[in-house]
Parts: sequence; structure tokens; C-alpha cells
Amino acid sequence: MKITLIAIGKTEDKYLIEGMEKYLTRLKHYINFTLVIIPDIKNTKNLTQAQQKAKEAELILKQLSNSDTVVLLDEKGKKYTSVKFADYLNKQMVGSIQHLVFIIGGPYGFDQSIYQRANGNLSLSDMTFSHQMVRLFFIEQLYRAFTILKNEPYHHE
Repeated sequence: MKITLIAIGKTEDKYLIEGMEKYLTRLKHYINFTLVIIPDIKNTKNLTQAQQKAKEAELILKQLSNSDTVVLLDEKGKKYTSVKFADYLNKQMVGSIQHLVFIIGGPYGFDQSIYQRANGNLSLSDMTFSHQMVRLFFIEQLYRAFTILKNEPYHHE
């Protein structure tokens, strides 16, 4: 199985970039993982929120194939503990899932077309985080999930 994380806009804060690089390096030992960054939409001051979400959706949909299993990182999504998230990933790997794609939307969330394309929604927390921080948190949780599945001493209960 391959896992991809798609996100809108680049990460600018050095400490977040360093954190992501740390976990991306560690994650390579467990899974084929790709981070896809879609550039921010230009001239958003002239667009409504709906128009901006629609433009972002067009760019996101271009990254997907029909066979991809798509999970949105969405505040209204299903919540897992780290152990339950590891179980979820294991079920995807044991099943016939070839490519699992997680998506972080833009500042206003997702266009309806993205919700329609998604196979599921996942929430990292009831709290709201910046889109840049969510990337680091999610990549760390992926790494944590694989250490749980391998019974390695990273996660403590």
C-alpha cells in the first residue's frame, strides 16, 4: 500500500518543516509515503469562500485517480486514539487498498465535490489547528501508528 498526504499551500515555519522532515525520514522505513503540496490559490481577495474552495477542489481532484481511497482531514470526521488509528491503517493494508490518500483542505475547508469524492473523514482533534501544524501532527501520527503495529517502543499507553 502507498499513502499520500495532499495539502494546500506550502509550510513556511522552519520549526514545522524540521519536524516534518524528522518524521518523513522515519516513516520511510515503514511505508511508501508521499507529501503533495498544492500551491495556494492566487488572487483570493477577489474570490468568495465558495469560489476559493471550488478552485482548490479542481487542483485536488487532478491529483486523484479513480482507484484511490480518499480520507479527508476534517473537523467533523471520525476520531481515533493512536492505537485505533493504527488498527484502521492495518485494516486498509490487509484489505485490497492500493493507495490511501489523506487530504488537508485550504483555510475554508473542502468544496462539496471533495466531500462527494471522499471515502471517509478523519478528525485529529476537536480543536482547530493551523493547516501547517496539521501536516506535522498527521505525519507524526502516521509514524506512531506504524511503530504501534510493529510493537516498537515509541508509543506509551
